[in-house]
Amino acid sequence: MQSYTYLLIDIGCILVPFMASFYPKHRFYDYWKPFFIANGIVGFFFLLWDAYFTSKGIWGFNADYLTGLYIFNLPMEEVLFFACIPYACTFTYFALKYLVKKNPLSPYQRTLTITISLVLLGLGLLYSDKWYTGMTFLLTATYLVFRSIRRANLSYHYLAYFLILPFFFISNGILTGSLLDAPIVWYNNEEIIGIRFFTIPVEDTIYGLLLILLNIDLYEFLRKKFLLQQS
Repeated sequence: MQSYTYLLIDIGCILVPFMASFYPKHRFYDYWKPFFIANGIVGFFFLLWDAYFTSKGIWGFNADYLTGLYIFNLPMEEVLFFACIPYACTFTYFALKYLVKKNPLSPYQRTLTITISLVLLGLGLLYSDKWYTGMTFLLTATYLVFRSIRRANLSYHYLAYFLILPFFFISNGILTGSLLDAPIVWYNNEEIIGIRFFTIPVEDTIYGLLLILLNIDLYEFLRKKFLLQQS
């Protein structure tokens, strides 16, 4: 079973959101088309990033926890990761917009966006010599600045992100070595700051934020476009 560890983590992340997608009163599967198109576009960018960093030894994978199926230089489980995690997060966003009519983060979302952008910009420039840190922080800061200029309301994005953080720490914790003899995903310490939440590099939390933001925003854009075409 050890060789199925990463695959089981992928399945564990998507299982409940997938089943809940068929809730009769608010069916996420009605919006699978915009989600999967958005996810395909965003996932392509992240997979290129992932493949490049893998080829450069910035991070890599422990074959003991993999099925042995690869797509180019990436384990099949890693490719599935970029569908399973965005699905779970976008579903969470979708459910929160239905369940939470008054978002407590709404009055603070612009301040949050500006603060996170400035912090990430400063750290990204400070650690620009570290590939994972610099690229992740600067790209996320740039995207947040862009969304701030566009006056985007990211309150539900943040609410979804904060809600999934405990599950992120569980799943990513296992991937990075918690509860295991060795990490499934390892990192080159020369390319990260070295600050970790348990076994998780701080960079992973920002990488995840960017992944969520891009998937949700493109999903929303396509969802509205499809609704206009149907009306």
